[in-house]
This record gives sequence, C-alpha cells and structure tokens, in this order.
Amino acid sequence: MNVIYVILAVLAIWLLALTVFFIIFRLFFARLVKGTKQEDLKKTLEAILALEDKNASDLIKVDREIKRLEDDGKFHVQKMGLVRFNPFKETGGDHSFSLVLLDAKDTGVVITGLHTRERTRVYLKSVKEGRPEFELSEEEKKALFRAQRG
Repeated sequence: MNVIYVILAVLAIWLLALTVFFIIFRLFFARLVKGTKQEDLKKTLEAILALEDKNASDLIKVDREIKRLEDDGKFHVQKMGLVRFNPFKETGGDHSFSLVLLDAKDTGVVITGLHTRERTRVYLKSVKEGRPEFELSEEEKKALFRAQRG
C-alpha cells in the first residue's frame, strides 16, 4: 500500500511539474506571438526570421551609406584658420584678413583680403596636402598653421 502512495505521489509531482512547464511554455509562446495574426509557431518564427533578415540587409545598407558619406566628407571644408591684421599703418583697425580653408587632407585655399582707404584687394593661393603653391606672407602662414592645428 505504501508503494502505491509513493507511486501516486511521484506521478502527482510529475504531473505538477509538467503543468508548470506547460504554463510557462504557453506564456512564452503568447509573448512570442503577441501582435501577430498567426497562431502557428512555425509561421511566427518564419516571420521573425524574415524580419531579422530584412533588418540585417538594412543595416548593411546603412553601413555602406555611412562609409560613403565619410569618404565624401573628406573633401569638404573641415579646417579653418583666420588671422586679422593691419598691413598699412595709415588705416585704422585690423580690416585685412587671411582665411585658410582646408579639407581632411590639408588641401584647400588661402584667401587674403588687403583693405586700404580706396579699395580692398582679394588674393587667392592654393594649398595641396599642407604645402602652399606660392610663397605665403607671415599672416597667411599663421592662418595656415591655425587651420592645420585646429
């Protein structure tokens, strides 16, 4: 008689364990299919995998676009140096300037404006990979140094 009670107790525990496992599995499944119209586990998992594949391909596209934008941005103005100065003592104030605009590879231009009472003259000199095409004035050198050092 004791053996029957032990067997019934083991069966009751086993049944209780299976019931708990089934409830947990059912809750997990309900959470998994939440927001979907399908109640079939296979279809739901296939839909999740298809969505994951789409997300992966979209991430690859985003990575390519970011790389393209980074490569394109290397040719945009990224560094600037400005020096204001007074080249002539008869004028008042620092109305003349040297402006340097460079890309990521230190290629760009030096723009210098010399202001006098009668007129303002603007000069342009190119810079390739940090080296000016023509000789620079002290103010232009200072502006180039500021642009390169950021």
